[in-house]
Amino acid sequence: MRNYAHLELQPAPGLNVFVGANAQGKSNLLEAISLLGTGKSFRTNRERDLIRDGFELATISGEAHVKAGAIRLGCTLTATPRGSRKLYTVNGRSVRYATFLGSLRVVSFVPADLHLVDGPPSVRRSFLNSALAQEQKSYYRELARYQKALSQKTALLRAEAAPDPELLKIYDETLVTSGTALMIARNHFVRALGAAASKVHARWSDGREHLELTYRPNVQFEAETEDSIAGSFEERLRAGAEMERLRRVALVGPHRDDLALDLDGRSLAAFGSQGQQRTAVLAVKVGEYAVMHERSGEAPLLLLDDVLSELDPQRARAFLEGVGEFEQAFITATQLPGALSLASVYEIRDARVIPGPS
Repeated sequence: MRNYAHLELQPAPGLNVFVGANAQGKSNLLEAISLLGTGKSFRTNRERDLIRDGFELATISGEAHVKAGAIRLGCTLTATPRGSRKLYTVNGRSVRYATFLGSLRVVSFVPADLHLVDGPPSVRRSFLNSALAQEQKSYYRELARYQKALSQKTALLRAEAAPDPELLKIYDETLVTSGTALMIARNHFVRALGAAASKVHARWSDGREHLELTYRPNVQFEAETEDSIAGSFEERLRAGAEMERLRRVALVGPHRDDLALDLDGRSLAAFGSQGQQRTAVLAVKVGEYAVMHERSGEAPLLLLDDVLSELDPQRARAFLEGVGEFEQAFITATQLPGALSLASVYEIRDARVIPGPS
């Protein structure tokens, strides 16, 4: 995959640190591991880019020990004239993506995740969707139903002819049913995530700063019940129907939700320094790990790409020692902040993994 022609790796339990210069294959390795959990790249939407230049096929496979026992996972990408085709396998059997997803849970941090703070709402919605789809297969199903109905409604609104009101009603009914399930799941998840991330952040900042996460649904609701949320959704759709027809776009629903990140009561994007923003996003990722672990009873893999680059040596060492307590974590770095007794250290050079410090 990418710059790897072939690699076999048996990582150790606990903390695995991969050290090397840039462009040696560190991020590519974590990307491959992530594919076995999420089935998708955390770096690109062009999956053809995952296949090494000059090759037509890329295969990633691995064995994981989960609560249900040992499981063999595989992901094969084949180049086609239109991009690529992907095949997923579980224990040697070809499966659909919906079945593959969640077989191995993964929490990852890459530099692009810093846009959780300053990026558009779509970045934060994607984060929520990715976390919840791994955790709950029902969430993935409802998300797929919602997105299909949303696409159909949007096409109807943009058509040359006036939209059929009966057809719009059918699409809106699906949006309300699936959208309500999405909002309930997001609301519960953000509450748990906020508590976990705030606790982690307070420990890292010695209690001097308070991180707060707040779910910002597009459809406001008073009670956290299915009837209350669905009723509010239906009312907003009725009130906004004419505006949607005029603007020819769907304006109401969880496809316009957001997630607020505040530090000491102020917007992290507007007032936080780069260091504060990075620390907050890392706390969110570690909080995601904790929530996923608690809810499933199973520790996910923790993948942290280039996580130390903006941390001073003391903070970097403290962070690594804390991560070393997790069941299994993978970290890439260009250099280490001194010796690490709790870590298995590897050097990556020209897409080769060499045991031992650099």
